[in-house]
Amino acid sequence: MSETTEPEIGPIRIGDPLDAPTHPIDVPDHEVWDDIDKGFAWVFHAGDGHRLTRPVIIADGFNHGKSELDKLYQFLDGEDYPFLTELRRSGRDVILLGFDNRTASIVENSKAAEATIRKTIQLREGSERLIVGGFSMGGLITRYTLARMETDFHEDEHQTGVYFSFDTPHRGATIPIGVQAFAYLLPPVNFKPHPFRQQMNSPAARQMLWQHYDEATKKTGVAPERTALLNELARVGQWPQIPRKLAVANGRGDAIGLPDVGPGEVALRVEVRYPGTTFYAQAQGDDVTVAYLYRKFPETEQTITTSGFPELDGAPGGTLATYEILAHSMIEAGGEADLRHPKVCFVPSVSAVDILDFERQEDLYTRVDSLNPSQSGVDAFHCSSTTTPHTLPTEELCTWLIGEFDR
Repeated sequence: MSETTEPEIGPIRIGDPLDAPTHPIDVPDHEVWDDIDKGFAWVFHAGDGHRLTRPVIIADGFNHGKSELDKLYQFLDGEDYPFLTELRRSGRDVILLGFDNRTASIVENSKAAEATIRKTIQLREGSERLIVGGFSMGGLITRYTLARMETDFHEDEHQTGVYFSFDTPHRGATIPIGVQAFAYLLPPVNFKPHPFRQQMNSPAARQMLWQHYDEATKKTGVAPERTALLNELARVGQWPQIPRKLAVANGRGDAIGLPDVGPGEVALRVEVRYPGTTFYAQAQGDDVTVAYLYRKFPETEQTITTSGFPELDGAPGGTLATYEILAHSMIEAGGEADLRHPKVCFVPSVSAVDILDFERQEDLYTRVDSLNPSQSGVDAFHCSSTTTPHTLPTEELCTWLIGEFDR
């Protein structure tokens, strides 16, 4: 390869690991609903027949492109705990909700959630109330959908008895600002903007991220799309009022996160095509350097700083292998990577259980377990006893949810 050309960097997908199962399993027979506006659904009946009696709708989360429900099933049932099998064993019908575009806005993908809820009600036999929720951003989409249906239609339009969220960023998620900025240095793929660049600048990312790096202004702040979403949530009353509301967090509730991720430490250094490019763990303070970015072709040099941020990367919360994914992509493209901290916090525990905002250090690192649960927007929540990867369906979290479903 010429020294004056840049290698193509393969797809980098820093999002929910829901479509990246490490233990693939056979996906059982299922019914396909392909007439859902903005999405589609796979139905796994509890018994051998095709009766729909005790439905549980589970929405997919944030990533690039269209949902891959085969991988979602494998992740939710084969990764750590057979969550879907246990739901079906208890007599519940599982409906996996996928989206045509997982980077579309939460408001747009709410149309798919509403259509699935309405079709479920239409086909349901009996009067069992629905369980509706989702993993990561899927929990935010379904939360908004249920609240909107109560506000814009009849208060019990959705006929839902329980809402649940699994490590959902109710008060925002965090991807390191330096990583967001780096997305805009990546070369096009097939004459289109790099997929990671598209992902980081997508409506969903701009709505979901607590702070977003803007390509045009080179500034960090709350994206206008997020402000609009928060206003829309306020319009519909923030939360659905009819169903019992549950939330689980992959992060701990005892204020312990990733103590090995020291603020200001090097998280990743990249060489060869991006020589000297370095990412640092987020530290407190003003004008804190979080990344030095350098690209050889065309030559670009940039120092990324933040002001007033808490120590996000080592915070209590569900983790994402952000720097591991980035390092692997650089190595595959012929580069070199010095990886120090593969995983960092993605959804803080306080956000996953909707109990505190996290722009202040003391709130981000608070002992959630010691707070009054009435401070949360949900009726009951459970934090993991150990720090676990974002959306990982652990036995601890899944059995707690199933127990609450059966109450």
